[in-house]
Amino acid sequence: MNYRILWVGLVGLLSFYGSGAANAGTMTFGSGTNQFNMDFVTIDSPGNAADTTGSPNPAGAVGYTYQMGTYEVSRDMIIKATAAGSLGITLSDMSVFGGNGANRPTTGVSWNEAARFVNWLNTSSGGSAAYNFTTTGANDYIALWTVTDTLDYDASNPFRSLRANYVLPTIDEWYKAAYFDPSANGGLGGYWNFTTGSDAAPTAVASGTTAGTAVYGQSLSLGPADITQAGGLSPFGVMGLGGNVFEWNETESDLVNNSTASARVLRGGRWSYSSSNWSSSTRIANNPEYEFFSIGFRVASLSSPTVVPEPGSLAIWGMMGMMSVVGWLSRGRRVRKLPSSLSSFYP
Repeated sequence: MNYRILWVGLVGLLSFYGSGAANAGTMTFGSGTNQFNMDFVTIDSPGNAADTTGSPNPAGAVGYTYQMGTYEVSRDMIIKATAAGSLGITLSDMSVFGGNGANRPTTGVSWNEAARFVNWLNTSSGGSAAYNFTTTGANDYIALWTVTDTLDYDASNPFRSLRANYVLPTIDEWYKAAYFDPSANGGLGGYWNFTTGSDAAPTAVASGTTAGTAVYGQSLSLGPADITQAGGLSPFGVMGLGGNVFEWNETESDLVNNSTASARVLRGGRWSYSSSNWSSSTRIANNPEYEFFSIGFRVASLSSPTVVPEPGSLAIWGMMGMMSVVGWLSRGRRVRKLPSSLSSFYP
């Protein structure tokens, strides 16, 4: 029996009949002046086949339904959560890179800081922490969950608690949300080279929501776009997975998740890079304490897969389904790619 899926299902079911804080849709965190919303999209088609043409190889197979943040985490979310939870997280000053607008993506956060934010999402909404921090410094390393942590330990991933609702996405969870299209190949599913549901690079834009676009190829001084203006959507309906800012993945660079100080995967590119830096064949990594002005993250949720979408979401999903079918008919099958090794350029 897969206890991970069973536990996630139970937690999601309790959340559904309780506060609803972990269901797909718009979730509210904090209170008063420190309140903010976070949107999630359901990533279904559990048990999908892995992609064997990208990096890593294989990648993208996920055996359960989960939710992915529709947008990257914004500066406003970090500022409010830090104020409410005394998290001690600091952000890059983006004055020379387009400004410090509240709806700009979070940048300058380490993996450790991103994980502390995720823990706060869990504990502030009545759940359990995802990551095992044993010290209080904002940029301190986690400890591994062990067999003595009976309710938390997952032998396949000692980084993440089995009880967590909100998490940093694993490399497979991120990859699937970015490149997998359940309607491709006549409904059999398949992977695209780019995050906008195409094997061809999207159109480069400074901001906007037009299908088939992404925020890349811009001047460095322009900075990233607002999180809700970060280009066209992935086949599942997630924005900004390609371009805008790099995003931390939960996963260790060697994919083992057994060393708390080891490098973590980064994906997604940035606004001033070329599209080749965030195709499915490219990934980079850096140490979990590393902070840089073009690194941000998004949040995933391991909530119940039985949630009914909000009425507005139904219309969006309908349109996306039609777009995906049209895209498949016009593009045909995915071109097989040669996998690349782990890249080493700076984000």
